[in-house]
Amino acid sequence: MALSKIQTSEMLDTPNLGRRNRIINGGMKIDQRNAGASVTYASGGSELYFVDRWAGNSTGSTRFSMQRSTVAPAGFANSLLITTTTAGTPASGNFCYFKQDIEGLNSSDLGFGTADAQTVTLSFWTRSSLTGTFGGSLSNSAANRRYPFPFTISVANTWEYKTITITGDTTGTWLTDNGRGIGVVFNLGTGSANKSTANAWGTTGISPTGSVDLVATASATFYITGIQLEVGDTATPFEHRSFGEELSLCQRYFYTPAPANTTHRYLFPLVATGSTGAFAVVLFPIPLRATPTLDITISGGSYRFRANLGTVNGNSVSTNPSLGGNDSQFGCRLDWSSGFSGLTADKSGWLTNGDGGSGYFGFDAEL
Repeated sequence: MALSKIQTSEMLDTPNLGRRNRIINGGMKIDQRNAGASVTYASGGSELYFVDRWAGNSTGSTRFSMQRSTVAPAGFANSLLITTTTAGTPASGNFCYFKQDIEGLNSSDLGFGTADAQTVTLSFWTRSSLTGTFGGSLSNSAANRRYPFPFTISVANTWEYKTITITGDTTGTWLTDNGRGIGVVFNLGTGSANKSTANAWGTTGISPTGSVDLVATASATFYITGIQLEVGDTATPFEHRSFGEELSLCQRYFYTPAPANTTHRYLFPLVATGSTGAFAVVLFPIPLRATPTLDITISGGSYRFRANLGTVNGNSVSTNPSLGGNDSQFGCRLDWSSGFSGLTADKSGWLTNGDGGSGYFGFDAEL
């Protein structure tokens, strides 16, 4: 019987194209919080999540909006759109950026902070109403090791593909647990004190010196998608994961039983503790990164207690719940000490969101 010949040389020469991308939601498919609605950054100095895993931040008076867009290059359905809403030149110490923090458990093998630090390549598609040299950086959790990188947009309002190769950092402290491993930052507007020499590891620099500040121009736009960070000095094609897998990866950091713009969704079972109180036990579909905090943008009054497919509480609950203790990455207890009306102790039912369809009821374990 003839034996089949195994082409070992071809097998060895073929690169492994599976599970390369350390970025989650790089194709901007998942948007549990806003379902494609535009959100404007309004408060300075604290990060705000827009599409899943991507957060923005700004100090000073400059502001911007972010939204999942259907404007995208061939091979992609979505991108992230950033638009300047309040223009201004950033003061020396100010900054404006969007970023994704990669969990240390997902970047520990890169060896950053050791003699074995590996070279990585960042690639993405981008377009902007502005041209020139833009920038960003890689950083550690303490933000005291940074690599400012430049990239050039040559033609306005045209998709361009960018690749940036970065030699791994052999010094500094880089977390390898469930904390912030590596931050991938894109500059939107940074003062001189937060810019530094391009293409070199140092202690400062959100963006390279001289890079374009999007927020300095009124109504300027910037699109990006297909963001990939991988080991090696060569960019490979973007790793398209299935929608279900990408959603599951996002849910490790943020989970909502009722995504934005859904109505009359049954969220989880409730048990009344009296005429005005109730509690619920919520089990997460996958273990979260850490014990979550509550992230509720629907106000009290936008969800209801229902039993037997009818409304037990004729009026929507007037308060938001608190975590009940003994909470973990696997599940939690929610307590309403008051806020309902007309309930009967030990009566069971369901919590549903209301008629408005805006906002979400979420559990936040972001980095």
